[in-house]
Amino acid sequence: MRTPGVGCRTFLRLLETHSPAQLFSESASALSALGLKNDSVQAIRSPDWSLIDYDLDWLSQPNNRAITLNDSNYPAQLKEISDPPPILFVRGNPELLSQPQIAIVGSRNPSSSGLEIAFNFAKSLSQCGFTITSGLALGIDAASHQGALKANGYTLAVAGTGLDRVYPARHKDLATEIVNTGAMISEFPPGTTAKANHFPRRNRIISGLCQGLLVVEAAKQSGSLITARMALEQNREVFAVPGSIYNPLARGCNALIREGAKLVETSQDILEELNQYNQQVDNLMPLTMQSTLDLEQQTLLNLVQFSPTSVDTLVENANVSVEVISSMLLILELQGYIEATAGGYYSRIK
Repeated sequence: MRTPGVGCRTFLRLLETHSPAQLFSESASALSALGLKNDSVQAIRSPDWSLIDYDLDWLSQPNNRAITLNDSNYPAQLKEISDPPPILFVRGNPELLSQPQIAIVGSRNPSSSGLEIAFNFAKSLSQCGFTITSGLALGIDAASHQGALKANGYTLAVAGTGLDRVYPARHKDLATEIVNTGAMISEFPPGTTAKANHFPRRNRIISGLCQGLLVVEAAKQSGSLITARMALEQNREVFAVPGSIYNPLARGCNALIREGAKLVETSQDILEELNQYNQQVDNLMPLTMQSTLDLEQQTLLNLVQFSPTSVDTLVENANVSVEVISSMLLILELQGYIEATAGGYYSRIK
């Protein structure tokens, strides 16, 4: 793994004909005959032992281990993809990798309703026995991990760095929580820093581990759509939460639905598709307790669309002064029924 020029596919190709021990006993000419370039041959003939010692030191610490393709803990789901990682580094419980998983991904800059949806889906699906898998990124990923933890369930974070560091750094406490009850995994050895090309590689592991992948809020050029397409290529179920045609964060999800992803509104929709429907599962977005609002507030709430609605439109339709409307909008926002959006617009969120 530490050999320059030997990526995942080359690694797997070499394992088809050689055990690691055999490979390291081959001559330079024999290694060249296997298609390895000169710097790779030299690295195999004379390894950088300082890197190996660094890995072994990390592996000697509690809760840390490396899983190879032949390990009993290597997840069967992941072996099915075209380029499974030859080695997985794990912090936490390695047995979790083989448990039924639902992956949840989405925007790094979601709306408050997107965060709530991801959190609630993760919590509900976790209560049904699924491990929630995501990528520890800002936004939807973090909300998904947190939803599973809130349900006292299991969650698995797939990192785009070595596991001796946390990216983004602000998720250090979240990563600790995940490791204490679930696991973090990476195909990258300790010491690997965050690089842009690591994250698409990370995404194929997220989709490869799961039975189904749920996308919550994704712009049209979102990395989440790359993950969704990987999931389709890997023959996984893909689910998407629809959104307003006016919301740029919904365009990716709406596009996935047009292309054949299943539109979902509750966790029950996912369970039905996976033939694990459970009548005990609560709807993700329960009906709002209208009794907490007076008649005028309820009337105004009914006028606020799930797409951005201007104050002028509300004043015209409610036939009430701007001052009264503004006061009621503040109450509805504080109680979590609506959210303010750019340009003085409001959108209903439940």
